[in-house]
Amino acid sequence: MAGNKFMFTTGIENSYPTIVLPDGTAKRVDEMEKTNHYKLWELDFQLVKEMGIEFLRYGPPYYSTHIGPGMYNWDFSDATFQRLKQLDITPIVDLCHFGVPDWMGNFQNPEFPYLFAEYAESFARRFPALQLYTPVNEIFITAMFSAQYGWWNERLQSDAAFVNALKNISKANVLAMQAILRIQPEATFIQSESAEYFHATDPAAVARARFLNQKRFLSLDLTYGYPLNVTMYEYLLENGMTRKEYQWFTQNQVKARCVMGNDYYVTNEHLVHPDGSTQASGEIFGYYVITSQYYKRYKLPIMHTETNIRMPACKEWLLKQWANVHRLKHDGVPIIGFTWYSLLHQVDWDSALRNDDGNINELGLYNLNREQMPVGAAYKQLISNWKDIITEESYGLVFHNW
Repeated sequence: MAGNKFMFTTGIENSYPTIVLPDGTAKRVDEMEKTNHYKLWELDFQLVKEMGIEFLRYGPPYYSTHIGPGMYNWDFSDATFQRLKQLDITPIVDLCHFGVPDWMGNFQNPEFPYLFAEYAESFARRFPALQLYTPVNEIFITAMFSAQYGWWNERLQSDAAFVNALKNISKANVLAMQAILRIQPEATFIQSESAEYFHATDPAAVARARFLNQKRFLSLDLTYGYPLNVTMYEYLLENGMTRKEYQWFTQNQVKARCVMGNDYYVTNEHLVHPDGSTQASGEIFGYYVITSQYYKRYKLPIMHTETNIRMPACKEWLLKQWANVHRLKHDGVPIIGFTWYSLLHQVDWDSALRNDDGNINELGLYNLNREQMPVGAAYKQLISNWKDIITEESYGLVFHNW
């Protein structure tokens, strides 16, 4: 693969958080199982190929692959990644997507960063030719949903729990990058992080909105060693992070081979009310404005790593997102790729995976019968129209065939 090839991508959604059912029992939510990917993975890869898509956000189910300290079951990974290689589809390896193995507990576990780094290094040793990684998907969302909203995994609801989860997940992300680089020095890390914005509805809400608009950056600030302002530094210290723990991030940043991937959905913008409560606002600024804010902060190459919307608005949303990406590139922002997420319709994301109802969310390029949706046809045509026209400078990132 040439370093100047624009990356049109999709993904096979592999969320696997733990939730609690109404009867009080815990259950692992596995989107690969719900979409029947474990049985139909060969067909799913063929659909990716038929779309003309050369890059795929994809990873093994962490919870069933890392079966104990230093113990791994690579059977599914060996089969799937070998087939991707045969099809000449380059994976952007998604190593942790919203959950950890049962034996590890949850994101409050202080050993998680070290255990995860060992897993990342073991994966890289097994597949040493792979270069593109998302070590931990959506760190900010993972910490918020697990430890601030109380929806997943540890199901806690406090700033202290959020900061602890954020610290552990961000450290795991950095340690994993360091571990992978020891095996594959040309690895590139495409972070996939939710691009958020908070709009004040009233002058009395401005201070809270300003705070939340600083908080949204914390996962990337820690990952990239970006200096915090006083408000965020005090927030972290007041909620359990030590000065030594914060300094670790400033001393261990991995930035040279990073792409600031960000995700944008119609739910990513929020209204903030005077009482501090928030609600979804729908699209106000849009991808262009919010991504420009993130780029101004980190000055890293950009990739649009996730978007979708429910039918029947999919085609219009696709064209709107692509117009935003194209305009960013035209205006000099180094944007290297675009992703419709995901290949297949998803299940139970209408409740943020909190309910195990089996509701099919019509978001994919294909339905669960593996029939192409109108947005799938539109995306295939978009790729065909633009793949030989949109080229990018390498920005120091050079990828090779694997």
